[in-house]
Amino acid sequence: MWRPRLCSLFHYSPMFSDMENTQENPTSQNPTPADEASQAAAQPQAADAAEQAAQGGVDQNAAALAEAALAEAQAKVAELQDAFVRAKAETENVRRRAQEDVAKAHKFAIENFAEHLLPVVDSLEAALAHNSDDLAKVNEGVELTLKQLTGALEKGKVLAINPVGEKFDPHRHQAISMVPSEQEANTVVNVLQKGYVIADRVLRPALVTVSAPK
Repeated sequence: MWRPRLCSLFHYSPMFSDMENTQENPTSQNPTPADEASQAAAQPQAADAAEQAAQGGVDQNAAALAEAALAEAQAKVAELQDAFVRAKAETENVRRRAQEDVAKAHKFAIENFAEHLLPVVDSLEAALAHNSDDLAKVNEGVELTLKQLTGALEKGKVLAINPVGEKFDPHRHQAISMVPSEQEANTVVNVLQKGYVIADRVLRPALVTVSAPK
């Protein structure tokens, strides 16, 4: 009786081997649509990551530049504050020195003038100490003393006002009477007491008589 041989049914074939390899390694062949979709989705994510990394680098550079600018601004502010403090101190020193100079000027303004008057005092004391009955010598001594005094006043810029024959000036003259005169009206006829000015400022007006209108 005929019996089929079982070995022929299970004879090895390369086709079956390939199928087995394909089943064992399904990803070793061409990509499937799902694989392509996952790769397409991964590409934008990678691009976003790269962009974020680049943005992070830009932010770091901007932060470094901002810190450098801030440090420079702070240094400039410190420099200006130092200059301000120095200028304020110098201004205060100048103001203080000016106040001291003004105080000294007020305190010692008469110093030079007093120095010019000392010879006059010496002459007067010498005249009092000298007992003489010679009126001519006494008169000569008085004249010399008066000349010394006038010189001292002139050195102190104190000048006499003796306006005989000048037009009456109410700012420099004080009229006590009006007298008939051949001179033009409002002209100083006589000076009863000299006036004095210091640096064009009237210390005392001159006492005068003035010609009356004709």
